[in-house]
Amino acid sequence: MTSFFFIFRITLAWAIVATALAITVAQTLLSERDSGGGLLLLVLGVMAFAAVTAFSHVRRVRLLTGEVDRATLACRQRRQIEVPFEAGETFDIIDAAIRELPGAGQVDSARDSLQVRARIGSVPPYSGGAAWLFTGHASPGGNQIIVTVTPNGDAGSVTLICEPERGAWTDWFLVDAGGNLENADAIGRAVARRVAERRRGEQAAAIQTATEKELTVAKLSLLHAQVEPHFLYNTLASAQLLTRSDPARADEMLGNLISYLRNSLPRTDDALSTLGQELERARAYLDILVIRMGPRLRLQVDVAAQLHGAPFPAMMLQTLVENAIKHGLEPKPGGGTVWIIARVHEGALALTVADDGRGFSAEGGGTGIGLRNVRERLRLAYGGAAGFAIVSNYPCGVAATISVPYPAAATATATALAEARRDG
Repeated sequence: MTSFFFIFRITLAWAIVATALAITVAQTLLSERDSGGGLLLLVLGVMAFAAVTAFSHVRRVRLLTGEVDRATLACRQRRQIEVPFEAGETFDIIDAAIRELPGAGQVDSARDSLQVRARIGSVPPYSGGAAWLFTGHASPGGNQIIVTVTPNGDAGSVTLICEPERGAWTDWFLVDAGGNLENADAIGRAVARRVAERRRGEQAAAIQTATEKELTVAKLSLLHAQVEPHFLYNTLASAQLLTRSDPARADEMLGNLISYLRNSLPRTDDALSTLGQELERARAYLDILVIRMGPRLRLQVDVAAQLHGAPFPAMMLQTLVENAIKHGLEPKPGGGTVWIIARVHEGALALTVADDGRGFSAEGGGTGIGLRNVRERLRLAYGGAAGFAIVSNYPCGVAATISVPYPAAATATATALAEARRDG
């Protein structure tokens, strides 16, 4: 029924115009005797052409969309498209989609005002001979596209208008053979394709990031679970010997070993530890070595009590301490000192592990897998907000410092406690 009324409306409009024109011509140029036949033939011919044109338009619209209604039959198409990207990205997507349309000519885009205006050539759907008579492509000139992007939070709302470059009143007489319907649908498909490509790219990046994180977590879990056999065997052997000569020190060593092993169990997630927990593990490890190495190992810890609750990545302090022992102090005949120092400065917690061992010598240094793991974990967890530096310690040894963001509330509390201690 919609198709019938559309064809009837176009035919009737042309019939009225043809009748008025024929009457005017007949009254001025033709005699009254000859005017009747010419008027009738003119009106019937125009009505036939209008009906065929309108019918062809209806058939082509049905071919394009599979359905016919007032919206699809209209020569002027309006679309409201919601794009899940911010307005600037949405504008770029729309602008690129319009420039790729067949017949795209002049495209004027204003990114600041988020508007695009383009001229699209009116391309007949069929070519050859007088085929245009039956295609319904009777509209003069071309088509135009007007787009406005409206910011909508983190998304962009697109108002798309596709219409002929002629007055709206001509729609009573002329059709576009579905040209603007094609343009509107093509832009919608192009936007959907580009959004899907962006989504696939984001998903691929997310999968890659998740894979990297899982790999890092796996490395961390392995690091948690890995208690070096020689350290465990040497500690147990030392405890066994001490049970005969110094039971009290043997008991102390076994207690430290239990504390170290308990704190070294793999975590079920990659949640942050605290500086106090990490310090407890490192102390248990160092206390064992103090018993084993005797006066060759000295320990100095300067970490304020209010910093023990600060969030800190697990196992990083342990890595730095183990590097200081293995690569700095154990190879040195006279041993040396390990310093653990924590400070808060400009919203960052800086934890330094220093030693006065062999330093960056050919046999020492400690720049292997453990330190690369520390750098990678800091990058994944904090991005550019964290830092890691390892430098020579004057006059000998190495100093390694990890800097992580420190909560503002914790910073205020630490400052208040420091001032209270000074006042006291």
